[in-house]
Amino acid sequence: MNAYWCERALLPSGTADGVLVTIADGRFTSVEVGAAPGDAERLNGLVLPGLANCHSHAFHRALRGRTQTERGTFWTWREQMYAVASVLTPDSYYQLARAVYGEMLLSGITAVGEFHYLHHGEGGSPYDAPNAMGEALIAAAREVGVRITLLDTCYVAGGIDQPLNEAQQRFSDGDASRWAARVLDLRGADEVVIAAAAHSVRGVPRDQLGTVASALPDAPLHIHLSEQVAENAACLEAHGRTPTQLLDEAGFLGPRTSVVHATHLTPVDVGLLGSSATYSCFCPTTERDLADGIGPSVALRDAGSALTLGSDSHAVIDLFEEMRSVELDERLATQERGHWSAPELLAAATADGHRSLGFPDAGRIEVGARGDLVAVRLDSVRTAGTGVSVETAVFAASAGDVTDVVVSGNHLVASGNHAKLDVATELATTIKAVTR
Repeated sequence: MNAYWCERALLPSGTADGVLVTIADGRFTSVEVGAAPGDAERLNGLVLPGLANCHSHAFHRALRGRTQTERGTFWTWREQMYAVASVLTPDSYYQLARAVYGEMLLSGITAVGEFHYLHHGEGGSPYDAPNAMGEALIAAAREVGVRITLLDTCYVAGGIDQPLNEAQQRFSDGDASRWAARVLDLRGADEVVIAAAAHSVRGVPRDQLGTVASALPDAPLHIHLSEQVAENAACLEAHGRTPTQLLDEAGFLGPRTSVVHATHLTPVDVGLLGSSATYSCFCPTTERDLADGIGPSVALRDAGSALTLGSDSHAVIDLFEEMRSVELDERLATQERGHWSAPELLAAATADGHRSLGFPDAGRIEVGARGDLVAVRLDSVRTAGTGVSVETAVFAASAGDVTDVVVSGNHLVASGNHAKLDVATELATTIKAVTR
């Protein structure tokens, strides 16, 4: 059993001082408010539940700082992304992902949804172990101490009615049925969820979306949706309906589904996502980095679609920045303030995010939940003088203010350092190896 004393902690009922928690077998066994520290390990500042990064492409981290020199769009950036994908092997992907997940853990992320479509070798040739790339990602997360939902992604078309290009050959199993057969060989664990995804209505033909949706009927189901205006236009031209309408007809929407980006939606689209209780995963730092646009987060929330958050391409890995960007982007779009409260944004980054990844028992500091804690400094140059509140965490703090991270009771990050990994050195070494 491990015991931690939190100077101030965010509980389901709100913030409280002097919170003593005990954790056994990975779960909170007691939560006592107004307690003395005793012999417990002390966590200073504001202690939050673990954060959930609901949309990650680990290998995109190698692009940070390398795609800003030319004007362009998402489509020109995509060619640079393909260049990195072309050189990765199971071994190099493991090394890179381990460093990226280490960066996530240092920032307070205790679970990641890895949207994984880099499945095969050169030219699409399967590895001897067909799931070698996915298993490398799982091994990397387990080594670091981050829980992972492997969103194994079906990607079998180069666009609506378009063949795969050379780079995309590595992503494809040929069709959704062969994709499903491969995925069924993957095995989960207590800290590993095997889940399904379709890349997009561009990457999976209309008549194969149902196969993806039914492959793992009890697992999370994710898809990129309406990130680009061009995707919507192509879908309307080919099918006479929006991507959201297409997914609705395919039985793809529902409470286990997350649509990622959801940037360019019609009012009918918003209604379909809300009425089906589909999650909307926003990735604001990537959406602005790629010039995607600003999605209708408030309209989706009001319609019944819960918000979750992801760092996607890892232009930065900072869930605090993702949280506040949802509100700040709405301010830019509407010229008004006060659309999202700090508690709402924290719910998106914690309990709601974990639930969308298949970890409904994480993201809360309460008896029976997974024993995750994230301590945020209140005396840094960003947070000093702002008060002790959730507003400080959401609207002032950054990933650099995280000092300590506990996962399932294990103190994996202390004083800003991982217990086993020199994360900065690993990032530098592994990214150099795949970008030279």
